[in-house]
Parts: sequence; C-alpha cells; structure tokens
Amino acid sequence: MTERVDGSSFGLDELPYGIFSTDADGAGDSRRVGVAIGDQILDLAAFFDDPVFAQPTLNAFLAQGRSTWATVRGRLREAADSSRVAQCLVPRSGAVMHLPFDVADFVDFNSSLQHATNAGRILRPGDEPVRKNWRYQPVGYHGRAGTVVTSGTAVRRPHGQIVLDDRPVLATTKKLDVEAELGFVVGAGSHLGTQVPVEHFADHVFGVVLLLDWSARDVQAFETVPLGPFLGKSFATTISAWVLPLDALVDARVPAPAQVPAPMDYLRPTESWALDVRLELSVNGCVVSRPRFETMYWTAAQQLAHLTVNGASLRSGDLFGSGTVSDAVEFGSLLELSWDGERPLRLADGSVRSYLEDGDVVTLTATAPGSRGDLFVGSVSGTVEPAVTTR
Repeated sequence: MTERVDGSSFGLDELPYGIFSTDADGAGDSRRVGVAIGDQILDLAAFFDDPVFAQPTLNAFLAQGRSTWATVRGRLREAADSSRVAQCLVPRSGAVMHLPFDVADFVDFNSSLQHATNAGRILRPGDEPVRKNWRYQPVGYHGRAGTVVTSGTAVRRPHGQIVLDDRPVLATTKKLDVEAELGFVVGAGSHLGTQVPVEHFADHVFGVVLLLDWSARDVQAFETVPLGPFLGKSFATTISAWVLPLDALVDARVPAPAQVPAPMDYLRPTESWALDVRLELSVNGCVVSRPRFETMYWTAAQQLAHLTVNGASLRSGDLFGSGTVSDAVEFGSLLELSWDGERPLRLADGSVRSYLEDGDVVTLTATAPGSRGDLFVGSVSGTVEPAVTTR
C-alpha cells in the first residue's frame, strides 16, 4: 500500500473517507465508499464485504457511531501492507469523486474574532465592530443543505437584490467573495429535545472537510438586516471530497484561546482545545492568505453545544461550518483582503482583484501537525462561471 506520494496526498496517518465510482457517468448504483491512500483508493466495499460500504453516501457508516469508526480505522491501519489490501486498490486517476455524504442540515458560524472585527469595521464604519452578543455565544445562520456541492463543481455567479443608485434592483452580484473555512461532519445523531454537552463532541462528530463559503456581498448587504444572510450565501457551498476523521487530528490539538467574559457553563468544557490547522487560500494558483485555525475564538465543540442547547436534534450528515478563518495577520476572505475594494489585492501573476471574476479558480488546502510530520487535511476548489440571463 502506498503511504504517501507527495506533500499533497493522504498517507496512513490520515485515511480519509469519500465516495467514488469508476464508471464514466458515475451512476448512483456504482458509487461506493473508499479511503484515500497516496495515489490510490482502497475500495472498502470489496475489502470488508460489508453492505454499509456499498452505499452511494457515507451516511449509513456515519450513523454507526464512534466505536465502529475507531474499529474500522484500526483494522485499516493493521492491514496496511496485506495482500488483501493490494487486491482492493483503485487508482485515484481513474476514479470519479462525488459528494461524500447526504447533507441533512447545514449551519455556518461566525467564530473568528478577527473576521468579526474586520467585517464590522468594513460594513458598519463608526459603529461598534463586534456586537455584544458575539462574545457570549457562537453566532451563525442556517444555510441550504441542497446547495452544498463537492470539490470541482462549478459555481455560477448568482443574482439577487442589490442597491444601485440608491434603489434596489435584481442584478448579478458584482462582489462575489469566498471564505476559507473548516466544516465539521456529524456522524451520530441525537434526540429532539436533548442537548449535546461540549464533552460529548467526539461522540457525535465524525470528521472534518475543507469548506468554501461563497458569498455575494452586495446581495448580503441589502438583505442581512433584520434576519441575517439568505440569498447572498445560499447559492453554493463547496466541500472537499474526502472527510478526514477526527481521530487523525489528535496530535493537532492545542489549547483554545482565552475567552472574555468567561462563557456560560454549557459552553465551558473541562478541557478547552482548538485545532492547529494551517489553511492556504489561492486564486488562480496564487496564494492570497495562510490563516491559522487555532486562533478561532469559539471552538467546534462549543459550536455544537450551542447548536443543540435549545434541544435541536442532530442527524447523520449534518454539516456545520466554522466561519471565516482569519487571524491577526492573515485574512480568509476577499472582503477583508481587499477591504471591500478599497485596497485591491495584487496577485503573484500580476492581476488585481477586489472580488472574484468569472473564470477564477479558488483553491483551499490545509495541513496539520501529526505524530510523524505534517498531515494533509485536504483540498477543495471551485471555478466561477458567468451568471445566466434573467428576465
């Protein structure tokens, strides 16, 4: 079994899960579960001869819970060099990747203090940049599960109501942005009316994906008050094709940032941890930012606890985004990088961007420390397509 072929491939320390097919049209009945290792995919349906891995999504496997996730990962690591594994390998070059799980619900948070501060200063000049409630609870919005797509899917420039010459009109967005995020994938669900404590995070969350949160800033600006983002966010969210198990990130845990004021009891864990994940955001191959996830003010465990404190239930396949990852030096959105167009960004190829243009290719990659060197967390990309004509 190939352990690692280069710095942008998965090895035996990662073992991420995805859905692949080897037929030309990627028909649903040929899709199955695989694990990426180097330049190959281990076909789990063939290796385990278990119908849960012959499914077109990961949902059935995710629903089996933490004990099963750990058992399967352990068996894969033990069998790494067996002849049985060699018989079940498929070249990644000949496979088609699909959305790894059916997204049950999608929630996106806003948990970077730096991003919240920057966005407040840009969008509400002269006002307090961070609202009082922000430091008391992880704030977020409920997105559209049906518009979550897998890496490589084109993103069409959306329409919406924007303000031109002091009046709202239906028009194509001129401020198409993207935000660099991590997404957390729920495996085991919970019952309606119950809460998930911060200490039970790993019992419910299976793993992480990289996430591109596409944003039409001019549409968002007009609709946000009073109920928050809607059409400015709901047209597309792109996630990586491979889901990295939380167990792969054990060595990436670091102390979480201090929180002032101290959070309420339900948000206060016995041990507060963050993840040292290093992101790299590129436009057309030109790196524009390298923010660090460990600086996020609210942790993923706190986000899940807050999401369920009112008794909202979890389902296998729920997805929640971290929110834009920005730190004190590196910003994870073009809104911040260009300061809403006031400071256009010059790319390494000589081009200039305030926001995305048609044809732009956005790529987000990430690494994290592991026990034997850096782990490859994943990669996700999307290409901007021109808007379609409206009436």
